[in-house]
Amino acid sequence: MLLSAIIFRTILSYLLILVIFRIMGKREIGELSVMDLVVFVMLAEIAVFLIEKPKSSIWEALIPMAILLIIQWISAYASLKSQTFRDWFDGKPSLIIRHGKIDEKEMKKQRYNFNDLLLQLREHGIQQVNDVAFAILEPSGKLSVFEKEDDGSSDYAVILIADGQIQYNGLKTIRKNKSWLLNEVKKQGFQSVEDISLCTINDSGEIHFDRNNEFS
Repeated sequence: MLLSAIIFRTILSYLLILVIFRIMGKREIGELSVMDLVVFVMLAEIAVFLIEKPKSSIWEALIPMAILLIIQWISAYASLKSQTFRDWFDGKPSLIIRHGKIDEKEMKKQRYNFNDLLLQLREHGIQQVNDVAFAILEPSGKLSVFEKEDDGSSDYAVILIADGQIQYNGLKTIRKNKSWLLNEVKKQGFQSVEDISLCTINDSGEIHFDRNNEFS
């Protein structure tokens, strides 16, 4: 009887955790947010309790799991709808290297040391910092690197508008202001930045606009 209870609880834990993971969406482990990792740890602890305490009420594990499921569902929805919520809970990318120059102040702010930087650059096959056009430390801790082309340019595109909201960090990166961006928006025939889901600019100055709800 005890063995069958353990087997049943193990299968139940697996299925419940699988459901929650599916709701969290298709993301690689390295791309998980801090909130996702917290949910993972708590789910693991609850699953251990459910399996190791076969004589305890199963509701003592099901209720916390259901609460975590609801929290994850709400947070995922809020992240899709609110840039502020997404930045607060998931964090924002940090520009560590710009045109071969390291931003030591930003590294210190992110508690990111030179050993970490050089290690991740080597993982990209880069030995010299001055070969890097841009390096961005993602919220997941992954370093995205864009190498310089022969003419000094790169494939890196700065985000100027996301989800209908102006990205002032992006404007700061390209040394432009809000008035300049709004003027570019009007040139493309948009009435407002809210009509734009994504706007980026590359090293060549080419601006790409993606209309909001274009396939609705």
